[in-house]
Amino acid sequence: MDKIKVLFKKLEHGRDVELPTYASSEAAGMDVRAAVENSIVLKPGERALIPTGFQMALPSGYEAQIRPRSGLAFKQGITMLNSPGTIDSDYRGEVKVLAINHGTESFTINHGDRVAQMVISPVYRADAEMVDQLPESFRGEGGFGSTGVE
Repeated sequence: MDKIKVLFKKLEHGRDVELPTYASSEAAGMDVRAAVENSIVLKPGERALIPTGFQMALPSGYEAQIRPRSGLAFKQGITMLNSPGTIDSDYRGEVKVLAINHGTESFTINHGDRVAQMVISPVYRADAEMVDQLPESFRGEGGFGSTGVE
């Protein structure tokens, strides 16, 4: 598995919160924890921007993707809006996660709770080229639900 170096800086309100870590040797995502002064109660349908208490610097050519944690999504209906959320390599502000409660019960987020996962991925930049006609493909202009239908 290839490795890159990501630099982290803890903020005062996250000084006692564990930095993002991999839960296993083969995990793709790092667990991200909440750095909240007071617990946040998300009622069904509510969303909140959850601080993590850290800033980071990614190498050029990489992004961090913020994604839901599968257990929270399945068991409590807690997921991330704008998922995956992208953190660009030139962003230096506090990393925050945008959580929403799609469950049927209120959900409490406490200081230090694992709230999301973060996947570091390479980024490819594209050069846009205007053409008069696109190359043909098997699918063509078929949209939603058009594949696998005879």
